[in-house]
Amino acid sequence: MKKVIGLVAAMGLMTSSLSYANTAITVSGSTSVTNVMEVLGETYSNATNNNVEVQGTGSSAGIRAAKDGTSMIGMSSRAIKDSEKTADTKEVVIARDGIAVTTNNKNTVTNLSKEQISQIYRGELKNWNQVGGENKAIVVVTRDAASGTRGAFEDIMGLTRKINDIEVSAITATAQVGNGNGMVKTIVANNPYAIGYISLGSVDDSLRALSVDGVAANDENIATGEYGIARPFIVMMKNDVAPQATDFINYILSDNGQKVVAEQGYIRVQ
Repeated sequence: MKKVIGLVAAMGLMTSSLSYANTAITVSGSTSVTNVMEVLGETYSNATNNNVEVQGTGSSAGIRAAKDGTSMIGMSSRAIKDSEKTADTKEVVIARDGIAVTTNNKNTVTNLSKEQISQIYRGELKNWNQVGGENKAIVVVTRDAASGTRGAFEDIMGLTRKINDIEVSAITATAQVGNGNGMVKTIVANNPYAIGYISLGSVDDSLRALSVDGVAANDENIATGEYGIARPFIVMMKNDVAPQATDFINYILSDNGQKVVAEQGYIRVQ
């Protein structure tokens, strides 16, 4: 009888292991983190045959998904607020990224101070000739309210204000809103007088990353702390998250995973 029980228990363990192996690792959240996470997921899947499904839904949505269990892993490109943390969740920094302030390649302005950028986004500076450019109105482009990139940008640049003790955005109401890095890039790349902000890792030849206070937006300056507009890439998960999700996070933090992070234009944390 004991042998039968032992056999049943062993079969149960095998079934459980197979169940985990056949369950996709679900990841959702920040569209900024999505780019590198998709590559990490692909390289991990190739090495382990464990499928990773990544969805860019925004940092706030990713944090909620990790907390309520609709995703195993949530992605955030901003610091997680105390109000979003719970005793049964944990967070891990997997990379660091700069936020690039971008303009059209035809724009003659190549450097702005942090104060000038804040004034532009507050609507206090409205013309490029006020910062050394052409006599043309500045077209301000921002991210949607749920964006982790926007949250980090507002915090770093002091772009919040309080109304009746409630903290709200100080970004001008006339700003165009882009839902994702890709849309902001498209708007700026197609408008000579637009200014936007995106993940540094998303910058390409279609637009220009400005220097800020005379410091170029590049990996070296972010790593040394000289470039002042930077933020962490964070993943959140439950403490009792499925083992395959934990294994995936361990891979991201391994040397191989961090090499992928660097190859994708972000800053290693290990």
